[in-house]
Amino acid sequence: MRHALPLQRRHLLALAASAAACGAGLSPLSVQAQAYPSRPVKILVGAVPGGPSDFIARIFAEAVTNNGLGGSMVIENKPGASNMLATEAAAKAPADGYTLLSSGPGPIAVQPHLMTKLPYDPAALVPVAMPGAGAFVLVVHPSVPANNVKDLLALAKAKPGTLTYGSGGNGSSGHLCTELFTSMGGGKMTHIPYKGDGQAMGDLLGGQIQVMFTAPNVAMANVKAGKLKLLAVTTPTRVSSMADVPTVAESGLPGFEYLGWIIMFAPPGTPKPVVDALAGAWAKARRTPAVQSKLQELAMAAPESLATADSAGLATFLRKESERLGKVIRDAGIKADQ
Repeated sequence: MRHALPLQRRHLLALAASAAACGAGLSPLSVQAQAYPSRPVKILVGAVPGGPSDFIARIFAEAVTNNGLGGSMVIENKPGASNMLATEAAAKAPADGYTLLSSGPGPIAVQPHLMTKLPYDPAALVPVAMPGAGAFVLVVHPSVPANNVKDLLALAKAKPGTLTYGSGGNGSSGHLCTELFTSMGGGKMTHIPYKGDGQAMGDLLGGQIQVMFTAPNVAMANVKAGKLKLLAVTTPTRVSSMADVPTVAESGLPGFEYLGWIIMFAPPGTPKPVVDALAGAWAKARRTPAVQSKLQELAMAAPESLATADSAGLATFLRKESERLGKVIRDAGIKADQ
């Protein structure tokens, strides 16, 4: 049975290896990449436990620890400022691969369109992998006289602003998804922002709000219990774990699509060998049956083209996604102080 070396001894061995490598003409950076990781890797999450970026990070942290890098990964929840506190901390962390960020669109592709100045440069963060992406679900309170997308849009048109919808905050994915829905379908619903989807879900169950687009893990237990009505999913094709649930596009709004995604980032300047090691560990973890089963169950299995994309491919996706979400924000007139 192998035993882990004490951290102090590992550090001394690493220094000795670095000195030997320098004598052999190798750079300390290349040695660091070869030895990576020699201590636990921290994954920052800009939200409280239970949200998409948190549970996806936990699924992969466990899988990578067991099957990937050979080192442990720990989650540190750092909520606040629309997920920007964690993003700023990751952006300013040492570029050594020991601090990562699990993030959805908010601080990366949304806040740059809402704020004139950010405490970090989203484009400087290094995308490592997309561990999860998938459908949002459209759910309504049972009191809403709508059993499908057409019914809901008809209500939003007949009585503009009467229906209220909740989201995890101004500029959140639920907010933007609903604004895209109403802009394409006509009509209007009134936005009620909350401090997270969990809080909004509480008011949806209580009938204080009527409509919500949210991640499946937030809503499905209440749908199965008969406390909410599930109308549609937001992906262009049906979700295998909810095969009887139609898409928004096939339910009366052709062309509608909204993908919720989680990307793992490293700090700016992280060496490519370290990024490649992390990406390889994530790819290996994604192929394990346990992870595949959980992602399918949560409807968060990323499209193959994105799940297997390298850092450059993900950077291209992020640029296009930022442009797309920026248009939704401008068209809806969303402001940072809403």
